[in-house]
Amino acid sequence: MTDDTPTIIVHPDLDLTAVGIASRLITHLVERQSVTHPLHVSLTGGGLGTAIWPLMATHPLAPAVDWTGVHLWFSDERFVADSDPDRNDRAVLTQADVLGIPPDNIHRIPGPDQVPDIQVAAQQYARRLAEWAHTFNMTHVDTRTRDNPSSDAENPSNPTPLPAPWFEVSLLGIGPDGHVASLFPGSTQVSIDTCCVVPVTDSPKPPAQRVSFTRPLLARCDQLWMLAAGSGKAPAVSRALAGDDPVRTPAAGLRGRTRTLWFVDADLAQALS
Repeated sequence: MTDDTPTIIVHPDLDLTAVGIASRLITHLVERQSVTHPLHVSLTGGGLGTAIWPLMATHPLAPAVDWTGVHLWFSDERFVADSDPDRNDRAVLTQADVLGIPPDNIHRIPGPDQVPDIQVAAQQYARRLAEWAHTFNMTHVDTRTRDNPSSDAENPSNPTPLPAPWFEVSLLGIGPDGHVASLFPGSTQVSIDTCCVVPVTDSPKPPAQRVSFTRPLLARCDQLWMLAAGSGKAPAVSRALAGDDPVRTPAAGLRGRTRTLWFVDADLAQALS
C-alpha cells in the first residue's frame, strides 16, 4: 500500500517556491508521458498557482513536453467573463502559444458571457469532465485496484462513482482560512460527495459566484500538490496537516493516490515549526 503521509518541501522564499513547483511539474510531465497518454492535470489559481506558468514557459525542458497529450482542467473559477483578467485560467492562456498547448486541451469553465447562470456553468463543466472519464490510464488503474480492490473509483470492473478523468497531478492552493478551490469553511459544498462540480453563490471572497470541484474530485489524482507561502497561512496549514474537520478546514484530509506534496516557503515552514 502507498504511504499517504504528506511530504513537505521547503524553498527559501516565495519566488523560489514557484520556481521549484514549475520545474517539478515540467519534469513530471516529461517523465510520465513515456508511460501514460493522455495526461490530465487539475490546476489552481492564487499567487503560486498562477506564478508557475511564465516560469514553465521559459524552462529548458518545456519543449520536451508533448502538450498535445496534456489536458488542463481548473478546480475552480470565478464566474466572470472569459476575458476578465481575474479568471484563474488567464495565466495558462497567456503562455499557451509559447508552450504550444492546443486550445482544445485547455478546458475552461464557462462564464456569464457563455451561459445564463452559475448552475448551468457547473452543469456544462461536469458534462465536459464526463466526456473524458474514460481516458485515465488502465495500467495505473490496475495498480490501484491491486492495492485497494474494494475501491470502485479505481476498479475497471465497476462503474466509477465520479464521471471525470483521472488526474496525474492535482495542484491546489490553500487560503488563510483553510479553503481550497472555492470550498470555504462552513459551506454546504464542502460536504458534497455525490458529484464532481458545484456552483458557489455565496463565496466570502469576491466575486460571490464561482464554480468549484468537490473534495472527492480534488483527490482523484495520483499526486496531490498543495501550494502555500507566507507565515499568515501557518494556522490553516497546521490544521490541514493535523487532519482537522474538513468543514472547518476544507484542505484537511485531501490526499493523492500515490503522493501528497506540500510546497511551502521558509517563512511558512518556520511558523509551522
